[in-house]
Amino acid sequence: MSQITNYIKESYTELITKVTWPTWRELQESSVLVFVASLLIAGVVFIMDWSFGVNASDSIWKGVVGNLYDLF
Repeated sequence: MSQITNYIKESYTELITKVTWPTWRELQESSVLVFVASLLIAGVVFIMDWSFGVNASDSIWKGVVGNLYDLF
């Protein structure tokens, strides 16, 4: 049990003295960056779904690629 207590005390000390926490400004900038990157990735996935067709067998819309396949 003393090992667990010692581990918790050392972990707390390390978090307080050795970890560099971001400032509020840095945290806001990082959050905006993550939000913008998430929007970009969602946009790419949307374009891929739109072009290949989402549930093409169940849907009227087959996507751009599905319509090209129908032409040939």
